Amino acid sequence: MDLDHVALATRDVRDALDVLVGELGGIVLFGGNSVGFRPMQLRLGDATGGMNIELLEPWEVERNDFLERFVVRHGAGPHHLTFKVDDLAATLERVRTAGYRPVNIDLSDPNWKEAFLHPREAHGTVVQLAESHGDWGTLAEQIERVQRVGANGHPRWWPDPPPPGDRAGFLRRVVIGTPSLPATLGFFAGLLQGDEVAGGEGWVELAWPGAARVKLEDRPGRPPGVDRLEADVVGDGPFGERTVAGTRLLLEPR
Repeated sequence: MDLDHVALATRDVRDALDVLVGELGGIVLFGGNSVGFRPMQLRLGDATGGMNIELLEPWEVERNDFLERFVVRHGAGPHHLTFKVDDLAATLERVRTAGYRPVNIDLSDPNWKEAFLHPREAHGTVVQLAESHGDWGTLAEQIERVQRVGANGHPRWWPDPPPPGDRAGFLRRVVIGTPSLPATLGFFAGLLQGDEVAGGEGWVELAWPGAARVKLEDRPGRPPGVDRLEADVVGDGPFGERTVAGTRLLLEPR
């Protein structure tokens, strides 16, 4: 199992692209249209460091209004975490055996199978479990292809991002607050197979094979969920906090 990306919902990706590409040098990889939403993914980092961010806009909501309902209820902000697995059917069996109830299961497409865990079970955020067999190549090959011929759009719906800035941002981790650190750790380290790589008083950091990381922070008396994203930046300031698709993004010098 590997943490593939964090997804952020917004009505308009332009402001997010201004920060992620124009300020931090992010690389738009691909995007397209789906039922009720249109996604795009970019890399905040390179082939060896950083993470992928998916930006989601509601689209053709009369066909499926799940993302529209989310934005109406919560505004722009973190929507889900996607974990890639080798065998979704086997993973779902393990998930059910552990007492969880996956929903919206779709195994019909041999190239993309998916299921979801509700925020009530996933400690405040939607978790998507996905099995993918698309021939995208390695991350290094994807980045090289984008730099040579541009992002893969099926179709390309997003506006042209600004030219990349002089600085290079690397998304280091997703930070999740929780009122029950032991239970949330059991979910992310146990069910989702994260490796504990650091910790201290009231926090634990987990990593997956692709270098993506999640930090869990103890927040007694507060609802669980994604609190912020944290990125390292190579280059001169300013640093501090930005807002990207309704999500706090903390920038620190690398």
